[in-house]
Amino acid sequence: MIINQLTFLLLFCLLGWSGALIRPVPGISTSDRDGRTLHRTKRGWMWNSFFLLEEWTGTGKQYVGKLHSDMDTEDGNVKYVLMGDGAGTVFEIDENSGDIHATRRLDREEKALYTLSAKAVNKTSGLDLEKASEFIIKIHDINDNEPKFAKDTYVASVSEMSNVGAFVIRVTATDADDEAYGNSAKLVYSILQGQPYFSVEPETGVIRTALPNMIRENREHYQVVIQAKDMAGQMGGLSGTTTVNITLQDVNNSPPRFPHSTYHLSTPESAGIGSSVGRIKAYDADVGENAEMWYSILDGDGQDMFNIITDSTSQEGVITVKKQLDYESKRLYSLRVQVTNTHIDRRFEQLGPFSDTAIVRITVTDVDEPPVFSRTLYIFEVDEDTPAGSSVGTVSARDPDTINHLVKYTIDRHTDLERLFNIDSNNGTISTLQGLDRETSKWHNISVLATELSTALQTRVPVFIKVRDVNDNAPEFAMYYETFVCENVKAGQLIQTISAVDTDEPLVGHKFVFSLSSINPNFTIFDNEDNTARILTRRGGFNRREMNSYLLPVVISDNDYPIQSSTSTLTVRVCACDSRGNVQTCSTEALLLSAGLSTGALVAILLCILILLMIVVLFAALRRQKKKEPLIISKEDVRDNVVSYNDEGGGEEDTQAFDIGTLRNPEVIDTNKLRRDIMPEMLFPFRRSSPLKDNTDVRDFINGRLQENDSDPTAPPYDSLATYAYEGNGSLAESLSSLESAATEGDQEFEYLSHWGPQFKKLADMYIGQESQRET
Repeated sequence: MIINQLTFLLLFCLLGWSGALIRPVPGISTSDRDGRTLHRTKRGWMWNSFFLLEEWTGTGKQYVGKLHSDMDTEDGNVKYVLMGDGAGTVFEIDENSGDIHATRRLDREEKALYTLSAKAVNKTSGLDLEKASEFIIKIHDINDNEPKFAKDTYVASVSEMSNVGAFVIRVTATDADDEAYGNSAKLVYSILQGQPYFSVEPETGVIRTALPNMIRENREHYQVVIQAKDMAGQMGGLSGTTTVNITLQDVNNSPPRFPHSTYHLSTPESAGIGSSVGRIKAYDADVGENAEMWYSILDGDGQDMFNIITDSTSQEGVITVKKQLDYESKRLYSLRVQVTNTHIDRRFEQLGPFSDTAIVRITVTDVDEPPVFSRTLYIFEVDEDTPAGSSVGTVSARDPDTINHLVKYTIDRHTDLERLFNIDSNNGTISTLQGLDRETSKWHNISVLATELSTALQTRVPVFIKVRDVNDNAPEFAMYYETFVCENVKAGQLIQTISAVDTDEPLVGHKFVFSLSSINPNFTIFDNEDNTARILTRRGGFNRREMNSYLLPVVISDNDYPIQSSTSTLTVRVCACDSRGNVQTCSTEALLLSAGLSTGALVAILLCILILLMIVVLFAALRRQKKKEPLIISKEDVRDNVVSYNDEGGGEEDTQAFDIGTLRNPEVIDTNKLRRDIMPEMLFPFRRSSPLKDNTDVRDFINGRLQENDSDPTAPPYDSLATYAYEGNGSLAESLSSLESAATEGDQEFEYLSHWGPQFKKLADMYIGQESQRET
């Protein structure tokens, strides 16, 4: 009771809060949802919400409500103004009456509410009669949207052999209608297609299996249609559908099986180790890793001769050769092969066993085989220096076929380029063709070929021949020794330690003995018995002026059989040493110094010789100079009038340095000389042709030479030029060659020589005189 009184008091206070607000006009009716007319009394407050149905199907504009201000005395001086969402476009107001209308059909799914404000304005003054008041127009929902799924098609999978109720997938639909208003958005799911295999939960849309132990091998793919309906699934509700494609996932519930119980394979006896004999395959109804298998050999007489591997790509068992086959030894083998699933699902072990067996029989076929050596390689030893023709060893090969063929032996000469060995083609005995030297090569590697005479099949075997050492080399000095002895040395002093080397290699190691070939009064040798020896002085007081070097023969012997020895000569030079025995010098300069010539004297002598040589060279240069005659012989000093020309001519072609016209015939000068101060009228000056230009002999000679050079393959290269032409066409004398001479000398005229000038007067007299004598 108290709560009701407080509520009434609060409502009363709110209604009396403002008497100047816009409010509904008293007596103005509004329609409720039942269509009844409600009459309201005049109050000092306004509704803050209007309600309007979406998707109105009536004619004209849809009426929303009416606004009225307490300041409106209904004298027509008040104007109502509408502002906010959709004002003027979606909603309009009658400025005189305050009636609000919607200008078009509204969709709640586009916009659920509109916030507007209204005010009253004096038409005359334009002033606001009261502050703007805000209100809301809400759009009431109707069921005008059907449910829609997120996808048109769903893809799902579930394992085969699943129990009833196994989860598959959840599908979800949405309805754009208002969930808070009625059942327009309340959805119910149902299955239209896919029964009796699957079911759907009405409220959640979860799809589950409806049958137990569905087998993928029987049917793998299913198509299920799900419907979502609003209005809680009642009559008249809207609905939407979607398709769910469900695939049964494979599990390992099918064991592998061989299609045949026995397989027959064959392979030639020449098949190499690891080569394939054949393939067998078992079949498994499962897929993927559930169908993976591996093969093994359980037993059989061919278990040691063959192996089986699994091809992971094709899931086949590949039988391969494990050991070399021999048709002559065994021709038929039997194997028991097992196939087993790699991945076994323990949940379905009761459906097993997940393995199978089969018998594989393998037949070995005969082939013509090459000869087979008794060993894979041969190693022989032979002494060096063995005479040619000595036996080294014997190789043996046989024909493994049933019918034995003759075998011939040869040496591959590519492995014996020096032809050191030979082999008997019938029995395979290897012998030497020449003596062997271990110091040159310790091992010889050759290849022997065995060839069947009837089939020409060959087999190769390596033969390694070791050359044993024989003591055939004498020891010698290990190095070149430079031995010195001081002049002031004392008797018994060590001057050199020597050692020796031997190219032979005895089994017990080297043992060298050192001695002198004869008793030496100056030096002696002491054997250290460790393959070294010491050279000692037998006396003191050596003098370089008497003897500057000594030759000491040393005999070196080894201890192998037969004993080898050699004599090596040790050169001992006499040198000047200080008191401590350090060598100072052993050169010839020291001898000169001992003769009394000092270093200063030697330098003075060399300097004098050099000065004399310079004097001789200078004198010779002065003698070669020639005295030049002066250009002008005069007692007066005419140096100011002397002009020197140091330029050299460029030959006959250099016409700028001097004029060579005086050397030519005057007639030629007159006819061919060009002026230098004007441009010539023609590019090339006229050249007189040979008077014998029609000489056929010369033309035939030149043409013949040209044809010979063109057709000669050994002719010079193209950058070599062989020239055949006339001579002297540029001078009045023309060609001096005898090729242009006439057949007889009487055809020649020499009168023109008298016109060539005084230079040719002697020549003119000679030829003109001979011509006059001939005429006489």
